Amino acid sequence: MTIDNTPIVADEAVVPEKAPESEGRLILRRFLGNKFAVASIVIVILIIAFSISAIGIGPIPGWWKYGFKALNPQVNAGNPTISLVPQWLGGKGISLGDHPFGQDRIGKDYFAMVMRGIQNSALVMVVLGGIASFVGVVVGAIAGYFRGVIDAILMRITDVFIVIPALVIGSVVGHWVGGLGAPLLAIMLGFFSWMGIARLVRGEFLSLREREFVEAARVAGASDRRIIFKHILPNAIGVVIVSSTLIMATAILLETALSFLGYGIQAPDVSLGGLISSNESAFQTRPWLFWWPGFFIVTLALLVNFVGDGLRDAFDPRHRRFKLRAMREQIPEPAEEAKL
Repeated sequence: MTIDNTPIVADEAVVPEKAPESEGRLILRRFLGNKFAVASIVIVILIIAFSISAIGIGPIPGWWKYGFKALNPQVNAGNPTISLVPQWLGGKGISLGDHPFGQDRIGKDYFAMVMRGIQNSALVMVVLGGIASFVGVVVGAIAGYFRGVIDAILMRITDVFIVIPALVIGSVVGHWVGGLGAPLLAIMLGFFSWMGIARLVRGEFLSLREREFVEAARVAGASDRRIIFKHILPNAIGVVIVSSTLIMATAILLETALSFLGYGIQAPDVSLGGLISSNESAFQTRPWLFWWPGFFIVTLALLVNFVGDGLRDAFDPRHRRFKLRAMREQIPEPAEEAKL
């Protein structure tokens, strides 16, 4: 009996193919790759969380010792007591003081009032965006899917709402009821801000309803409602999310404008636009009464817009901004052009 001493060569290891990345993970990776968008959404969340923790919300108190309605003795002639210059640089040291944002003319703490204004702006932003997105998606989906007479009727209704500015409607309703609270203002503006989303969703549905997977769902006996909300809408969700984010940024400016005109959120509640309006006459003597609400209005609106741009680039990479470095790499140097 002979023994074969031929060495046994192991088969080459079979490397399994990497599973394709899901669409959701791909969109998330694109969004996280946008540093401006990620930083913007983090800062927005931190600002809103800070305002809630500072003065509380509802019956839950915050860590700040003053309320936005309480009258207090004037400290430092109402000037801001915040100090950010260290003593070794000749300043007063880093401290907040009793009233870091100063006080208004009757002694209310301006820090608490600005924090309350941020809360109301965030509430209007979220509620308005939610209502506008829901109504716009329903109207656009029905119009784009069924087409014909239904599409014509819904789009004519949309055109009627488009020509009515939300600012005018808010002013009329606010004057009629004597001012609006933050929830009522957000709901009212939401029902006059859905038209843009409706037209975008309608366009997406007109394109997607002719795809093969929709025809396959019809052949399989799926109902119209199931086709709309289970098959077509998930493929148009990118348009909805991006549009909703941009509407939220517009909501902050709408609420500010209405409150500035006196038809939005009114006393004893506080809004950022109302703070600017009520202290309009003190612009020359107490400019910090404009700095703080104006700073947060501009900051929140810009940050939410940056988030919307990041989401748009993540859902549709064709709209991503080209980088200057990549463009330079594609353009040949003058010496290389001479050689060519």
